[in-house]
Amino acid sequence: MASLQCSPVYKTFIRQLSTQHRTLRNITAVHSPILHKSFSSSSRTMTSEKILNGRNMNSQVRKAEYAVRGELAIRSETLKTELAKGAKLPFKRIVGCNIGNPQALDQKPITFFRQVASLVEYPELLKDENAEAAAKFYPSDAIARAKLLLENIGSVGAYSHSQGIPHIRESVAKFISERDGYPADPSKIFLTQGASAGVQLTLEMIVSHNKVGVMIPIPQYPLYTATLAVLDANPVPYYLDESKEWGLTSKELQRAYDESNKMGIETRALVIINPGNPTGQCLTEDNMKEIIEFCSKNKVILLADEVYQTNIYRPHDRPFHSFKKVLKSMSPKYEGFEMISYHSISKGMIGECGRRGGYFECEGLDEEVMEQIYKISSISLCPNVQGQIMVDLMVSPPKKGDPSYPLYKKEYDGIYHSLIERASILEKTFNSLEGCTCNSADGAMYLFPQIRLPKKAIEAAKAVGKQPDHFYCMAMLESTGVCMVAGSGFGQVEGTAHFRSTFLPQPELFDEFCTGIKNFHADFMNKYRD
Repeated sequence: MASLQCSPVYKTFIRQLSTQHRTLRNITAVHSPILHKSFSSSSRTMTSEKILNGRNMNSQVRKAEYAVRGELAIRSETLKTELAKGAKLPFKRIVGCNIGNPQALDQKPITFFRQVASLVEYPELLKDENAEAAAKFYPSDAIARAKLLLENIGSVGAYSHSQGIPHIRESVAKFISERDGYPADPSKIFLTQGASAGVQLTLEMIVSHNKVGVMIPIPQYPLYTATLAVLDANPVPYYLDESKEWGLTSKELQRAYDESNKMGIETRALVIINPGNPTGQCLTEDNMKEIIEFCSKNKVILLADEVYQTNIYRPHDRPFHSFKKVLKSMSPKYEGFEMISYHSISKGMIGECGRRGGYFECEGLDEEVMEQIYKISSISLCPNVQGQIMVDLMVSPPKKGDPSYPLYKKEYDGIYHSLIERASILEKTFNSLEGCTCNSADGAMYLFPQIRLPKKAIEAAKAVGKQPDHFYCMAMLESTGVCMVAGSGFGQVEGTAHFRSTFLPQPELFDEFCTGIKNFHADFMNKYRD
């Protein structure tokens, strides 16, 4: 990695990550004694009698940072505990906008999905002698789906196939085929413990030495930098253009690739998050073709993070296209193109984050690599079965004419249209703030506004060893109970400041939520006005 550090762009990026590490180390001293022990171990393990200690543990693990669960999230949990104990704070509740966790903010689960999940958990209800009782609480299609799943699973308490239950992989293949208009092969699909586990597994396959580079967008989702840190690999940053709605050009991709190549980095993969996290942009089909051409030209594997594919808020002018669909529509010269795409039950209108379900599909990979992916998957035995079941329900929900369809449609559409409305309200709120500009969200669950802070605020942040946007977000949390994530946790252009917020708080809280942000911001700007 040392040679790439000569790059000014890379040095800026790494400096931002290093600041995150120092900040998290400082806050854990106050708010999380267990974590603080690990961060401060260098000053006390000289006399430690423990076999594993801060000096000899894996140093790459210590380098990994995950901003969405970092200092701000730790502090919010402390404040939540204080509220529960009756502490008098300036707010009544903690609003966790730091992570895309819909049901934690009271999004209701889809009824049909939970009905099927409960039936497979307690199959006694499916016995003939209990049929009359079950029919009082469950629609016939939920009962039929649960029976079908159990016929193909057995017990949900048993290990499944390491690659995932064959019946469910067939359902995923059918979903992909119907979505894209091109066939999918169940043997090329791996079910996983959420999309994150799939990303980590496939990056393990790609990184074979510490000169390997993986291109990641800036701003980026911290899963990628954290995983690359553990693997001792090189993040190769490419920048999204905020002035063009977080647009991406092949010219910028080529700049990043060429720069890393000159520094001796073997850049093997390109991560594309579409729709974007934290930026919410949705790529056009022409842009996606340019990206595929770039990967083909430079012999780079495409890693397509598509977990927000149903969170599309401008479907007429910015619809979602999967990279597989775009690839298959291109000329035969792209036959054998190497790509891995990811999907999850945690996002969309489902929001079943805690069940940990997802999948990835491999396209054009070497057969020996596929065998090794299976081997690594088998070491973990299998993904959790309830997560796999939720994947089946995600890709094959009730259809028109099914007994559960009217309620499913009502619930799904209600969540979807509410997200569009909340995204618009929050965007207008951010754009109304002094010194703040915010692009609209084409998709995903987030807004990523830029904030221009007074010099006094920047100086105050530096005085306590924090990035200005982090300082701002901490002040917001302490004043309003709203937990957001500083843009420095995602990477950003040097000299700018941002924060990421979900728009997941429920509609009945939204007026209070937005008013609290406005009042805080006005007080903050007046306090530090130049």
